[in-house]
Amino acid sequence: MYAALNPIALRLGALEIHWYGVIIASGVILAVYLAVQEAKRRNVSEDHILNLVLYSLPFALIGARAYYVAFEWPYYSQHPSEIIAIWHGGIAIYGALIAAAIVFIVYCRIKDLSIWLVLDIAAPTVMIAQTIGRWGNFMNQEAFGQVTSLSFLHELHLPEWIIQQMFISGQYRMPTFLFESAWNVCGFILLMSIRHHKDWFKQGEVFLTYVLWYSFGRFFVEGMRTDSLYITAGLRVSQLVSIVLFVSAVIIFIYRRRQKQTPWYLEGNLNAAINN
Repeated sequence: MYAALNPIALRLGALEIHWYGVIIASGVILAVYLAVQEAKRRNVSEDHILNLVLYSLPFALIGARAYYVAFEWPYYSQHPSEIIAIWHGGIAIYGALIAAAIVFIVYCRIKDLSIWLVLDIAAPTVMIAQTIGRWGNFMNQEAFGQVTSLSFLHELHLPEWIIQQMFISGQYRMPTFLFESAWNVCGFILLMSIRHHKDWFKQGEVFLTYVLWYSFGRFFVEGMRTDSLYITAGLRVSQLVSIVLFVSAVIIFIYRRRQKQTPWYLEGNLNAAINN
């Protein structure tokens, strides 16, 4: 039997660099690179993208942790020193997305940028960052599902190192982190493949498609997890949020599609001369 993978990537004296952080950072770097390339095509200054990353990352991290801590307050109220220990895991992607969205809205209003266009540019790149980020959960042995059998995991044709990392607290677990990662990478490929088709997307619709795709998949994956955050017994926080986001995205998509004055995504930044 294999031992669990070491969550520590590097030790420099007392300093420990965790794979969790390395993997998350890798996803962010790739997302930023892709967003910058697309921003140039849509006549949005590279500086705007870099500024948004600079401003939104700390708030996204705080939001992700605050969201998780809020729904696990009975534990953290008794262990206050653990509140900032994100290297032990325990951040919620929905919290990060909500906080980052607020930063995006404020920044775009100040800079007179179309928030919908900026969200469209960012959406597929966020999805690939989420795809990669789930492997940080894998290294921490979190975001797992119900107890399963070794034979079932072999039936999924997973490599042995993944199977053995799913041996948690004496039992094999469903690799729900992998299910969500796979769903996200499919969504990323889909959006990257179709977003440049002429007259397919109005501004805001690439982002709304991302919301629809992610919330739909997250609802079902969350239902398989056993480490979910709960509002009450039987009511998972992320499933409720997924439903709200999915329904909201459908309504907004229909509304914006009916607005004839809504520009097409490929038209890009109509105020380029001012904002660049």
